[in-house]
Amino acid sequence: MNARQAPEFPPWPQYDQSERDGLIRALEQGQWWRMGGSEVDSFEREFAEHHGAEHALAVTNGTHALELALQCMGVGPGTEVIVPAFTFISSSQAAQRLGAVAVPVDVHPDTYNIDVAAAAAAVTPRTRVIMPVHMAGLMADMDALAKLSADTGVPLLQDAAHAHGARWQGRRVGELGTVATFSFQNGKLMTAGEGGAVLFGDTELYETAFLRHSCGRPRDDRRYHHRIAGSNLRLNEFSASVLRAQLRRLDEQIALRDERWTLLSRLLGAIDGVVPQGGDERADRNSHYMAMFRVPGITEERRNALVDRLVDAGLPAFAGFRAIYRTDAFWEVAAPDETVDAVAARCPNTEAISRDSVWLHHRVLLAGEPELHATAEIIADTLAAA
Repeated sequence: MNARQAPEFPPWPQYDQSERDGLIRALEQGQWWRMGGSEVDSFEREFAEHHGAEHALAVTNGTHALELALQCMGVGPGTEVIVPAFTFISSSQAAQRLGAVAVPVDVHPDTYNIDVAAAAAAVTPRTRVIMPVHMAGLMADMDALAKLSADTGVPLLQDAAHAHGARWQGRRVGELGTVATFSFQNGKLMTAGEGGAVLFGDTELYETAFLRHSCGRPRDDRRYHHRIAGSNLRLNEFSASVLRAQLRRLDEQIALRDERWTLLSRLLGAIDGVVPQGGDERADRNSHYMAMFRVPGITEERRNALVDRLVDAGLPAFAGFRAIYRTDAFWEVAAPDETVDAVAARCPNTEAISRDSVWLHHRVLLAGEPELHATAEIIADTLAAA
């Protein structure tokens, strides 16, 4: 590969005086936890409104958001949760931490989102939740999933950790009639280092979640009357103040990422052997948490070496997620009659995508057009050299 100057990408996380002002505001209010301060309450209202939901509950991180949502939806020992096999491990571990069985199903080879037909085939009398993951910010087929949910009576839980601000046919995540969860981990589209949120349309379910996220204790309790089993998943006031500032610039950043992805996906598609992640015109607002592409036919070893070379060349590149059933963690709590080979046999698309996919951090899509051209040239040169 010819020597080439590495492109300069914007840093992440991004912040300005708004975050500084928020932190000082939280500091000087004199109460640094949600039961005495106002930042978490304000953030929840603003986040719910932004996403078209009746209620938002802020929690410690995105994994806890999933676990709390599943628990409130009745997931526990003896139940099953259908999850895409190509996702970050939290999607399955949240169910497994509750003693449930996570059932991996295949994904679409173009969008990398859950295959609805595969999910339908996996429904059993023990299925309690179907969990679509909006991969890289591209929303899953919510029309087909809503029909599957109506036909089977199994509710959906949207794992929207990548999909802040995304839309499906003009409807925001909170307007789709399901519980949804988000992550605010350091790399996410808006961040406080860690944090998460759950959106609810049902007030009773929201109130149950509030109790569970605060050790089962009502807001006004003075006598340690813990009404329900729970844990301490409360977000702190400082994180909430940062997230309020992050939320205010989210729309502008999404618009820029969407514009830049139009260019980058065209440039990637012109490289011999590279296939960028596809789209769905019904997903009319893609948050673009990742810029993803595949190199079909490459081995996992060569893909990993490719990622290392891209990193050395200055790109924030990562290997695609490992199929969840190909991790040791998954098998700590799994269906006793399943094997890796059996799951892999029904997930051929996941097998391929987890072997040959690469993703670039979304800060690439906040850069200028020259940086995107340089990015594509580096990828092309690196592949040619390999």
